[in-house]
Parts: sequence; structure tokens; C-alpha cells
Amino acid sequence: MSQASFTTKSHNPDVLTCIANLSNDEVFTPPELANQILDALTEAWANSNSGENIWSNKELTFFDPCAKSGVFLREIVKRLSVGLAKEIPDLTERTDHILTNQIFGIGITELTSLLTRRTIYCSKNANGIHSVARTFSNPDGNIWYDRVEHLWESGRCKFCGANENEYARSQELETHAYKFIHTTNPQELAKELYGGNMHFDVVIGNPPYQLSVGNTGSTSATARAIYHEFVTQSIALNPRFISMVIPSRWMTRSTKGVPDTWIDEFINDKRVRVLHDYLDSTLVFPGVDIKGGVCYFLWDRDNEGKCEYVLHKNSDDADIVKSNDYLNSKGIGIVVRDVEAISIIAKIENLEGDWLTNPSKNFSNLVSPKDFFTNKEFLTSSWDGFSKKKDSEHPIKYYLNKSMHQIPFGYVSLSDIPKNADVEKFHKVFIPASGWGSAMDGDDPVLGKPFVGEPHSVCSQTYLVIGYDQSQKTLTSQECENIVSYITTKFFRYLVSLKKHTQHASRGVYQFVPIQDFSQSWSDEKLYKKYKLSKEEIAFVEAKIRSMDLSDD
Repeated sequence: MSQASFTTKSHNPDVLTCIANLSNDEVFTPPELANQILDALTEAWANSNSGENIWSNKELTFFDPCAKSGVFLREIVKRLSVGLAKEIPDLTERTDHILTNQIFGIGITELTSLLTRRTIYCSKNANGIHSVARTFSNPDGNIWYDRVEHLWESGRCKFCGANENEYARSQELETHAYKFIHTTNPQELAKELYGGNMHFDVVIGNPPYQLSVGNTGSTSATARAIYHEFVTQSIALNPRFISMVIPSRWMTRSTKGVPDTWIDEFINDKRVRVLHDYLDSTLVFPGVDIKGGVCYFLWDRDNEGKCEYVLHKNSDDADIVKSNDYLNSKGIGIVVRDVEAISIIAKIENLEGDWLTNPSKNFSNLVSPKDFFTNKEFLTSSWDGFSKKKDSEHPIKYYLNKSMHQIPFGYVSLSDIPKNADVEKFHKVFIPASGWGSAMDGDDPVLGKPFVGEPHSVCSQTYLVIGYDQSQKTLTSQECENIVSYITTKFFRYLVSLKKHTQHASRGVYQFVPIQDFSQSWSDEKLYKKYKLSKEEIAFVEAKIRSMDLSDD
């Protein structure tokens, strides 16, 4: 391939659109998305630098700490080659300057480092005879990769939390110990890898999203998010701009492994100036379903202010919603992704005051924590120590995982209940702990079907408990029926959908739902009237949420 074709021509098809993803956690960035992000960077740089074209500045440095295919760096090289053509007319000299002085990266695996070098240098060796770079003395060039080992402490990696049993691997296997997040000082790392007083003006990339921290060969396998570690390390480098593609789950605190402290810091960081949020990950990663969607952000070190939030609901450009406000504008620690909900929230606030920040005023206070009755040994979804018939030894009704056991309930003894056994005697409501995803992307019931749990009943971890004796007030059977009537309303489930963007329906997703007087039953008509929703707002909710049928399946 000639230098001219590498730097100035587009190819059809683009080879980087044809590479299969490694996994849902290590997703290759499509060139179209990379260029959207670079367009946002171009605009932000011009706004902050008196209209300067970022691609005409030969002094700026660009760093991808999580290179996979090299698409970000390739597109940057192409733009710099055009932007610097007047200042450095000779194509060979210009290409060599860009590749040796402006472009830097770290491959996340040996394979991706080879892909990135091939993409950037047109050769797996930066100093090879086919390389378009001319002055490198080493085969890696500025695309670094070397095998890194995890630092084990009590069976977990000190840096990323990986499970030692899973990731303590032989030499022929990748450790997935990503160098950029396996250091306490990323600035010193940059100097170590690239020499001198290394500083990057722009950090950009699409980091790995998570690591398995359990045994993937068992049902106990779990995954721990790591993408936030790449963001943290990037900020520590103190560049002028940062732009990264990450899952959107952090916005509603529905992601495992991302500390609340990190979310609090990021959501309140006024340097996050642009945020594009895609409800459906397939809009940017065709064929890849990332629960909760994906987003990319632009962080601007020197310009604090409100964030331009752009919500992409589907592939129709006409169905894009924009707002300009601080991410934590409501002070509740989450991003309200459905910006059309703001007016509805304001109307609830007029009547309920501080219900969002006062747990005693929102419905989450009535919902139990996960595993309310269960522990690791008893009443789990797979536990089979129950009786199929009620008798003197097993008098307590036990609602279990119907799909797993092929029956809706069994019976247990009081001694089978490891926690909160005193609640079994109360009236209460049970609701599935997981189910549908979000209503954000169309007609959806949002929650599984609730039902009244009679006195002397408990449930497996398949369900959460609503209305248990948290305030020493025992609910009546009628009050439980009225709670069920409230849950089945579209109004209730729409408010849940503002936080619920995965299958999991933990107590936190009920934060936006105000508590009602449960001496009466509730309907959408009564709720719309109480909170004075407009015809347009009612139509919006009605179109979003499917009616809930409580009849047996």
C-alpha cells in the first residue's frame, strides 16, 4: 500500500468494518463512530482556541490507551495529513512526523497491538521495510504492548479485581491485565513507555468494559466493570481533552463494580461538556447488544460548564432529543436520560417536595433489599429443599422460580428461612427481582407482575418483597391489593423506567416513584389528575408503557 493511498484515500469496503468483535466487552469501534467523536473534538478545540483547526497543529499529541483495531489513531492520522499539508508539503516527511511525534497508543492485547500497528504503520513492525514510518528504531513504534501480570492480593487483582483462579494464566494465554489501569501513576507510565517529559493533549478510545471475576464455567460467574478505571487514569494524565466510548449504565447506577464515589465525581464533573447517549447499542455497534446502551463523552479540562446531552432513541435522526444542563441537575446522583420526563418530574415535585432525595417519601423505601429471606444455602432460586405439599412440618408457602422448578410455589418450615423470618406472618407484595429492561426504547411493561403474598408466605431470591414491616406498620390485605393496583399503572412503571435500564429491578430503580395513600386503589386516571399532567404528557406516558395484564400465564 502506498503512502498516498494510506493517508488520503478512502477504501470500499473499509477493512476495519469487517473485523469481528473479540467479545461484547472488547468491541471494535466502527469508523463512523470514531469520526463522529473526532468531529465533536474538532468543534470543541475550535471553540476553545479562537477557531483553530486542531488538525493543523503539528505540536499536539494524541493517545489511545486501549487500542484494538487502531481506528481512532488511523482517522486522526488521516485528518492530520490533510491539515498539515501546507506546513509540511512532502507526504513522506509529513507522515513520518505525524506517526513519530503525534500518535501514541497501548494495545490491550498482543493481537490488538499487531492490528493497530498494521492499521497505523501498514506493517506489523514500525521499523519494517513496508512501514510508512521512516525513523523508528524499534518494531513497536509508538504502539506499545508487553505482557502484564495481575498483582494478586487475597485472590483478587489489586488493580482491576480480576479473580486469581480465572486470570492467573500460562504464557500462551492473555492475562487481560491492561497496562494502563495496572499502575498507580499513569504520567510516569507515559514517560517510561515513550520517553522524556511525555504529555498528551488528547486521550481518546473505547476501553474494555468488564472482566469476569467468577468462574465462567459455573452459574456463579459475574462480571466487574473496569471501563471507569480507564476514565480515571485518563483524567490523571491531565490532557486537554478526553473522549471515550463507555456503557451508559453508570448514569443510573445499574452497573456492577463501578463505585458510587466514582459515579458521584463523574456526574458532578462540570468538565464533561458533551455526552451522546444511545439507548440501543446496536445503533453504533451493529449486532452487539450492550444492556443499558452506550455513550461517548467529551471532557474539556479548561472549560467547565453545562453539558450538551444528546439522547439517540433509535436510528431516526428526527428522534433525537437534546438538552443543555448539568448532568446532576436534579441533585439525585443519576442522569435523567429521558429528558422529556423533566416536566413530569417537576409536577410531582410541586406536590411531593423532596421525595427524590428523601427515602421515606419514595417507593424504594417499601422495597426490600436483594435476597431478603435468603442466604447462599437456603431459598436460593436453585434450592430444592422445599416440600411440594403443605404439611405440619412445612406450613409456610414458598414462592419460587417457576421456570426452574416447573411449579409456582412449594412449602417450607420456619427453620428453612435464614433471614427476616418474622416477616413471613405479614401481608406483603412480591415482585420479580428481574425481568424486562427499559421502556426507553418502546412499548414495554418495564416490571414483572406483582402479586399479594398472604400471611405465612416467603419467596426465593427470584422476588423482592414490598411492604414488609419496615416501620412497624403491618399492611392489610386490602392495602397490599392497592399497592398492586399502583404498580400496574403506566404512571408508576414509567417513573421506574427512568432509572431501570437493565433486567435488574433492585430497590433503587423505584426512587422516582412517590408513595401514595394505600387505603385506596390507584389508576392512571387518578394519578394523571393528581399530578396535573397535560394531554401531551399523558399521551407520552401512554405511548411508552404497555398495559400490564395480571392474569396467570
